[in-house]
Amino acid sequence: MPIPADTVSLAITGASGAPYGLRLLESLLGAGKRVYLMVSAPAQVVLATETTLKVPGRPEAMQRFFSDHFSAGPGQLEVFGREQWMAPVASGSSAPSSMVICPCSTSTLSSVASGASNTLIERAADVMLKERRQLIMVVREMPLSAIHLEHMLKLAQLGVTIMPASPGFYHQPQTVEDMVDFVVARVLDHLGIAQQLAPRWGEAAQGGQ
Repeated sequence: MPIPADTVSLAITGASGAPYGLRLLESLLGAGKRVYLMVSAPAQVVLATETTLKVPGRPEAMQRFFSDHFSAGPGQLEVFGREQWMAPVASGSSAPSSMVICPCSTSTLSSVASGASNTLIERAADVMLKERRQLIMVVREMPLSAIHLEHMLKLAQLGVTIMPASPGFYHQPQTVEDMVDFVVARVLDHLGIAQQLAPRWGEAAQGGQ
């Protein structure tokens, strides 16, 4: 059975910036998209550090938790384990057309750039590359070393959208959530998903018109 066109793979990895991944997950589900979710082991540590959520570790329990937390519809969210090699994202014959890694650690960046497939997240990203499908990586690190920059250049030349978690300020954010929404809004724009999270350049000055 072909994967529905409204399915998006989302990987949350161990970079600081868990709120970006959670807000993107919420937005994708709210937009009616089906989501294939993968969460790395370091990401669970970051989730516990940066949020107050008590996210279960097992895929089935995590799926129930996020489905309830974000009011997902039946079958709308599917969570895969780190070595669940029979997951559809592991093969080009059944993977969705888009994948976002948000936030993307520089470790994950390195693994994808080198073609490693040691985890399901790495394999899913490798599938996006070999099938020439949309891959967005929301890299979160500073400062960036020459190694990081080389990896980003290599992947950008392969068609990956490198989107550092770098919020703008022209919309005059008042809260941390406003800055998170700015980055997530840009990701949704690149996925072609309508969003009302943040105004585009010029909209705020024109009253949104």
